[in-house]
Amino acid sequence: MRPLEGLLVVSIEQAVAAPFCTARLVEAGARVIKVERPAGDFARGYDQAALGDSSYFVWINQGKESVVLDFKTPADAELLHALIAKADIFVQNLAPGALERAGFGSASLRGKNPRLITCDISGYGEAEAVKELKAYDLLVQAESGLVDISGGPGERGRIGVSISDIGTGMTAHAAVLEALIKRSVTGKGSGVSMSLFDVTAEWMTVPLIHAEHGKGAPTRGGLHHPSIAPYGAYQTSDGIDTIVSIQNEREWIRYCEIVLQNPSLAIHTKFANNNLRVENRAALDAEIDAIVGGIDASEYRSRLAKADLAFGAVNTIADLANHIALRRRRIRTAEKDLLEIPATPIRWSDTDPIDGKGIPAIGADTEKIREEFLPD
Repeated sequence: MRPLEGLLVVSIEQAVAAPFCTARLVEAGARVIKVERPAGDFARGYDQAALGDSSYFVWINQGKESVVLDFKTPADAELLHALIAKADIFVQNLAPGALERAGFGSASLRGKNPRLITCDISGYGEAEAVKELKAYDLLVQAESGLVDISGGPGERGRIGVSISDIGTGMTAHAAVLEALIKRSVTGKGSGVSMSLFDVTAEWMTVPLIHAEHGKGAPTRGGLHHPSIAPYGAYQTSDGIDTIVSIQNEREWIRYCEIVLQNPSLAIHTKFANNNLRVENRAALDAEIDAIVGGIDASEYRSRLAKADLAFGAVNTIADLANHIALRRRRIRTAEKDLLEIPATPIRWSDTDPIDGKGIPAIGADTEKIREEFLPD
């Protein structure tokens, strides 16, 4: 049995953050009814990479039911009220105030259904100064300062996936589960809310502390950690990059003795501790490059393994596709074609993974749901 079996989730969702949250709820066994506009969730049109469907949409919408509603009309508003009256969880990521103006504000919904858990996801929160700001992933990456510390020394860089969206979906999922635990104790639902900006800004705590209380915000270092050294990519004689991570002084000594085969570096006055190594990074990297650049990747990695140090390859997406650690699952597109994608990371010891789930066509379940929740 999955932990959320028997629970009903109603979600007025679009794009990535809210659908990511409810996708996790589906995996845990909940029934998720996705409310869409007549044109559908606009993420359906992001691309056609998934055998004609959007890669974003197939990733986080398997196993959901789709109902098309215009809740500004009396008939569809009645159906939405009927759905929410029986729901355990209501999730939405429309613009702040949009649902409240339509008569579906979270507080009023909980007033009618005291066991209901509501989850409101926004771009910047609901404060008057920010609630009208439009927010998408890259905008929030930029506004939060995340792109200012990402990329190489000469250019800012977007994180290569929709990390603000994904992180907010993860936060929403955790908050909903916490609210379910609270409800199991109190018998009452709760309202939770989060914004893409708040989630991303919280992740920026370390750079902000450095900026306000340290020696300045971290600079963009490409494939090198801003505050730990050596921790980054070094190229061997065959042009292959390998990332090595030295986390403490014991590892630093082993790296010098076994990998670099230069024990004197371990006690060099410029490199005796991490703070000194970061301060003298250019000189440190010059020493490492001179040695690592003289051996090939096979020899370098062999020495790293012998020293019991953490290291990894700088892989391409093609390398990921064949990685020995990659687990996959099969899903079905709207055309029922099978597609293999990475498996969800949560594994239950007593439950087999769900394979072969499909994504819903726009409004595929509207009539069935109308008959179920508004029977004659």
